[in-house]
Amino acid sequence: MDDTDVEQVTLALLDAATDKDSEVQEQVRKSILTLGKQQPDRVLAMCQDYLVKHPKLVVSHRVVILQTIELIVGCRIEEISLPRIKSTISLASDEMTRSKEVIPDWQQAASNILVAVGNKHINDIMEEILNKFQPGVLPHFFVVQTLASLSESNVYGMVPFLNAILGTMLPMLSMAKQDNMKWVFSSALCHFSDSILEYLANLDKAPDPSVRKDTFSSEIYAAFEILFNNWLQSREPKLRLTVAEAVGSMCHLMASDKLEEQIPRLVPAILSLYKKNNEHYVISKSLCQVLDASVNMGSRVLETQLEALLFALHQQVSAPVDYNNPPTVKNHNEVLRCFSLLANSFPDRMVMFVLQKLENSNERSRMGSLAVLRHLINSSTSTMESKKLLILASIRQPMADHSNKVKKRVVQVISAMAHHGYLELEGGELLVRFIVQHCALHDTYQRSQKPTDPEEVTNESLRSMCDNTLHLLTTTVGRLADVLWPKLLYYLTPTQYSNATTPLCKSLIVLGNKKKNNQEPSFKIDFTQEVNLPSPQTLMIRLLVNAAFPLNNRGHGAPSLSLLQILSVNIHPKAETVWDKEVPQLVTVLEESTAESLDKTEWDKKLLELLSKTLTALDDDKWVCQLAAESTKYLSTYNNALEEKSFLYRCIGATLQHCFNKELVKKQLQEILLTARHNDAVEREGVAMGIGLCANSHLEGTLAKLDEFGKSDAFKKSPSIFNLLKERNDVEVEKVKSTLILCYGQVAVNAPPEMILNRIDQDILRCISKHFNTKDLTMKLSLIQSVGLIAKAISECVKKQGYIFSRKQELITVMLDFIKAEQADSLRTPVRQLVMSTCANLMPLDPPMTENESFDLLKVCVSSVFSLPPETRTPEKTKEEEPLDPKQREALYKDTMAALQELLKSILARDPTPDGLQNVFKHIESWLSSGLDHERKRAITATAHILAYYLDNLTVKNMVSFHNLGALLGRLSPRCSDPVPAVRFAAIDCIHTLLYIQLRYEGFSLDYKDESVDSLLPLKDRLENPDHSILYKTCSDLTKVMSKRLPQQQLTTVVFMLFEGLVDSQTNCCRASTVILNTLLKNRGGGLQDLVPEMLEVLHVRLQSITEEQVRVAVGQTVLILASQHLQTVINTLVNQPLPYDNWTGEMWMALGADPIIANQIIEMVLEKLSIMAPYVDKKESLMRGGTTKVATSQPLAMTCGLKELLLNGQSQEPAVSLFPRLFSCLTVRLGASVGVSAPRDSNSKNTASIHVAGVAADALRILLARVQLDEVMKRLDEDNAWDAMKEASTHVKGVTLLARAMAKHAGPRLPAIVECLCPLLNNIYECQRITVTAFFSELLNHHVVTELMLVDVLMNNMMERISDPCCTVRMLAVRGLGNIAVGSPEKVNKYAKELLAAMSSGMEEKDDPDKLITHEAMSGLSKVLVHLDKKNVHLLAVYIFMRIKPFLESENDDIRCASIHLMGNLSKFGSGEPVFKDQIHNVLVSLLLHLVDPNSEVVKACKYAMRVCAPVVGSEQITAMFQNHLHEDKSLHYGEFINDLTKYLIQDFPGMLNFYHISVIQFFKSNWPEVRAGAAMFIGFLLGNIQEEHRTHLNMGTITKGLVMLLQDPDPVVRVKAAEAMGHFH
Repeated sequence: MDDTDVEQVTLALLDAATDKDSEVQEQVRKSILTLGKQQPDRVLAMCQDYLVKHPKLVVSHRVVILQTIELIVGCRIEEISLPRIKSTISLASDEMTRSKEVIPDWQQAASNILVAVGNKHINDIMEEILNKFQPGVLPHFFVVQTLASLSESNVYGMVPFLNAILGTMLPMLSMAKQDNMKWVFSSALCHFSDSILEYLANLDKAPDPSVRKDTFSSEIYAAFEILFNNWLQSREPKLRLTVAEAVGSMCHLMASDKLEEQIPRLVPAILSLYKKNNEHYVISKSLCQVLDASVNMGSRVLETQLEALLFALHQQVSAPVDYNNPPTVKNHNEVLRCFSLLANSFPDRMVMFVLQKLENSNERSRMGSLAVLRHLINSSTSTMESKKLLILASIRQPMADHSNKVKKRVVQVISAMAHHGYLELEGGELLVRFIVQHCALHDTYQRSQKPTDPEEVTNESLRSMCDNTLHLLTTTVGRLADVLWPKLLYYLTPTQYSNATTPLCKSLIVLGNKKKNNQEPSFKIDFTQEVNLPSPQTLMIRLLVNAAFPLNNRGHGAPSLSLLQILSVNIHPKAETVWDKEVPQLVTVLEESTAESLDKTEWDKKLLELLSKTLTALDDDKWVCQLAAESTKYLSTYNNALEEKSFLYRCIGATLQHCFNKELVKKQLQEILLTARHNDAVEREGVAMGIGLCANSHLEGTLAKLDEFGKSDAFKKSPSIFNLLKERNDVEVEKVKSTLILCYGQVAVNAPPEMILNRIDQDILRCISKHFNTKDLTMKLSLIQSVGLIAKAISECVKKQGYIFSRKQELITVMLDFIKAEQADSLRTPVRQLVMSTCANLMPLDPPMTENESFDLLKVCVSSVFSLPPETRTPEKTKEEEPLDPKQREALYKDTMAALQELLKSILARDPTPDGLQNVFKHIESWLSSGLDHERKRAITATAHILAYYLDNLTVKNMVSFHNLGALLGRLSPRCSDPVPAVRFAAIDCIHTLLYIQLRYEGFSLDYKDESVDSLLPLKDRLENPDHSILYKTCSDLTKVMSKRLPQQQLTTVVFMLFEGLVDSQTNCCRASTVILNTLLKNRGGGLQDLVPEMLEVLHVRLQSITEEQVRVAVGQTVLILASQHLQTVINTLVNQPLPYDNWTGEMWMALGADPIIANQIIEMVLEKLSIMAPYVDKKESLMRGGTTKVATSQPLAMTCGLKELLLNGQSQEPAVSLFPRLFSCLTVRLGASVGVSAPRDSNSKNTASIHVAGVAADALRILLARVQLDEVMKRLDEDNAWDAMKEASTHVKGVTLLARAMAKHAGPRLPAIVECLCPLLNNIYECQRITVTAFFSELLNHHVVTELMLVDVLMNNMMERISDPCCTVRMLAVRGLGNIAVGSPEKVNKYAKELLAAMSSGMEEKDDPDKLITHEAMSGLSKVLVHLDKKNVHLLAVYIFMRIKPFLESENDDIRCASIHLMGNLSKFGSGEPVFKDQIHNVLVSLLLHLVDPNSEVVKACKYAMRVCAPVVGSEQITAMFQNHLHEDKSLHYGEFINDLTKYLIQDFPGMLNFYHISVIQFFKSNWPEVRAGAAMFIGFLLGNIQEEHRTHLNMGTITKGLVMLLQDPDPVVRVKAAEAMGHFH
């Protein structure tokens, strides 16, 4: 290769080195470097020349070139000739020092070259640099900087020069006046010192092992004096820091006496820098080096600086550490190193200082002190041994700090102390307490909240840290076992440590198990010695109550039980056997349960059983009595946890059962009753349960105590001078009475049955009956509850003693007031039930109630029960009441409902007539159609009960009419399909009862059985099935029975009542109303002809309110039933409805499709009209603008709309199938004639314009396909979005093509009839219809099915005729159709060869083809046809066609480009073996290769295909194999590797063609597509990279160079990158 070419390329690359695109810059550098690695001397020479010839080059450009020189030198230093090295040194030195000003980027780049060369040629470098480092002359900034960098990169080469350099440098220091020079000298001295120290530390590897520290001491000290005395005081912070860093490094090289002399000045000077600078890390590092040097030489004067040192270091260690900012972390660590260094020399002073600092309450200061303390405890173990007690005493102050940040540091210190034996010492237990206290912290934030301060230490994180610390102390610090066991037990009982129970129990379990398994004597706890520990009884009761609420306090249930088991022998020697058996089972229950699945009542029962079994097994009355007494004392600790307190009351009751000491029992009962907080419902309940349990063993004593308490001062109102207090005292007394009443109930239920019966009246009822008149709700509920418990206890015996109330109306009024006072939206109390039961008992008594009184009673009672929320809904908690549990609530609802039914019956009993029934029913009626399931269920259940009662008690004395039968049936019958099964069953019962009532009124006897009415009852079994069809069939059967029994005069009432049912709140019932309505109309509609107009009017109004689709359809059936009797009227009405049809008109049309005969008549009429009427008219847009618009004609449009709606009915399948070919053809052509057509404007309605005319036709066609079950056709059309395409003018052809494709694939047998219907339409005057039919036929030819159906000739003849159609689109479609025969019927291709080739050739030459659509179709078609044509038919034309398509290869139209490449591929088989054809392939090979990176993916695929099929023609086995292996359409191609390999084979197999190839490629340097230009650059690059020397003569390097240089200035960065990359191959 000509040197000038390499130089030209290198020059171009150097010019482009500062391209504005970073990727181009990077590639340019890589290419220069590649060339530089191959020919380092030449490229270095060029770079140097370039810099020399362009002295005014911008700095950034010079920098890039210098950096490139540095890279070449760095990787090829061994291969560069010495002269070139010297000239490079000279150039770099000159570049570095040319400007007196400091220009960092430029001079640094030059300096880096010298450092890179210096790694190998240190002597040459030093010779050059020392020339510019002359005594008495201040050197250039970067000369000094370079010396510093060299000392770092080549320690062993530089240190021998340093003595001389330092000698020269020292006088210069006083000459430096500028800060930047001072900075660079300081930096250099720092680097020199570090290099010397490294050299001295590795003398075994050093070239001159005789070098000693004192070699440099005097020079370093002289430099130190200038830096320290003069420069350290500079105002420039950066300089001060660098001087400080240098001073730190220099200290180690100074003579000891000199250093000792300087310490009193040096330390304060460095410390003073902290105030002047923000970056503290360098200062701390320097200080650390000074201290290290001082300590190493045993400095004596250091102690004089100690105070100032500690003060400054403490300030530093107290600064916040930002772990996202590494310098602050490094600074913190350096400061801690300083503390360590000082601690080793001055341990006493150090500890005293830190401990004094701990007394300072400032948060930061304390945190700093604690950090130092922890560091010292961990790092200076021996030094700290004697200070342990002092430290223990001093840590107390920070422990009392309120800051969580400080506490976190304290925990870290305690953890360190624990590992070093502090906690065993006296005072260590306080540290344990601190950890436990913080295990008990409560959350700072609720779950949804998040801390705002990122550095905040939340209670949660501190608590978690303490949990972990306690666990670590327990498990990893073995010697702590005796500190923690058993002392941790102390923390289990005080409530302030509740939240720590879980970690405490876990630690105690670990410790206990270890001691028990090792049989250590300390496992047994002597509670008399351990005075601070809770007693065994208190421990046991505490852990048991914990277990009752297992999920509280972070899940303390299971750990509490497990600890109880471990402690068993310590609690009582006999407890172990019971607990080892019982406790594991309980723990398993907890482990298998969740908060939702745990049955609390059952769980409490299990724990009380455990307590009972334990006390029985202990058989130790004294111990049990003590347990009872301590438990009672312990009650007050649970004042803030009433659920737990309530459980403790029950534990005390169960314990008292096992006490034989009667006096103690009385004393404990007295204590409980006196100290209980009676104001709280939970506590009242707990007290009563506890006392009830006690009564099981001590009935006499318990009743006596309750009686005594009832007469005590607790019930006497204390006098008060403030009236306000009286009220409060009243309340208190009522609450105490409530407790007492509850106690009696619990005593009754818990006492032994044989002892209680004779105590009920004299003791229990006597005491509670005096409170029956209370107004207080609490007492009322207590009374109700107690009476319930008493009833439960004595079952039948007290039920005989009823209470009779005589002041009837007054009491009923009071009772209703009670109900009105109840909360309307919840059922919390049995007040309603009690009131209604009482009212029901009062009803039979005289005097009878007036109508108004009866109305009020019913209204209040029905409303208060029916309007309650469903029993499944949990009511919200209120301040006064706790909610009932679900089972209680369910029972309460059930009882309340039963009480209401009894009340309704008792009212009906007073007036058992149709009017009396109506008076009760009118209160229930509106609830029957409520939107709430539970309200309907209650209403229908109540109705069923009162109707059954009415029938049972009916006596017909004279023949009266049951006049409300129709209204009742109309209202109740739709409920037979209510969504709620219970409502359905009850509705059938109601209708069965109603019809029997009617029979009785008709005069039938009491025992008469009517078969048809009785057939209703078996229907209930069918109603269990929620399947809609079964429900409606049942409704239909039910209606037939009703129809038989219903008097004619009541039919109208039922029908219009059912119309109301169409808009019921429940859609099921709306549907049922339609079923019943339609059945009635079918059976008895003949007599209602006068009502038909009114009925349609009502249906029209109802339809507008009906949202449920099925109900709307059923209303359509109603219309069809009417139409079957009055067809003409219904049809006339529908056809003349305004367009667009509203929904209800559409549904009525659809309903008509349900009858195949009617549907057939309508379809025939529509087809006839559509075939003879004009689809649209051309109307002028406006007088001003001119031009015309296609506007649809009204009647065909209305017919199409109606047909669309009718076909929506599934029943229209039969007529749709029989008329399918005509319907399909008609609608397809109708669609073609509707595209781009606007809707007509009606003078009355302006909405008509909103109809999408083509959309209506497309929808009708789509519905037709669905109706005749062409599901696969539908599926394919939906997947392809064909419907949207068919409706729009721009995509109509595509849509019709998709339609034809789907029909051909999935509906072949239907095609002959369709083609027959469509053929005549090809001569239609409407162009749009010809386009539609041609598109349809064109696509049919794509499918073989037309051959099987013998349609090919018909279709081909039609296509040939259309070739000369006046419409361009029709001609294009005809060409497409002719090409499609190759796919659909390849065996027919040669039959039509002549016609096909003629049509395609003329298509490629089509003049009237502005968008080249016909040309594109002709090429695509020819591609397809060629595959099947015999060689003889094409042989002579192959080269001619090749020449015709070559110009299209570079067409800007993607589709044309793609088609031409594809066609070229298909032509290749006709040219194999022909030299002229091979030449043609080589002619276009470059074009194909470059279009492999074409921006269009389809063109890329076409190229891959064409090259694969042309591969055998190319004439190279390797290239053929490459094309066939790598060029697959679906596989990605690594273009660079592919072209690289290909160029190797081209060079090898076609050396003579290289000239042609590279000239062809260069032509593409000017391609319109940047991807292709970039590909061309790559091609050339690889050609150059792979070509052997002997073939280079084939290449015109001058043209290549010129072309690449041009591409390096291309506007597209990708092209520039590839050009630069190609240039890298010029070597």
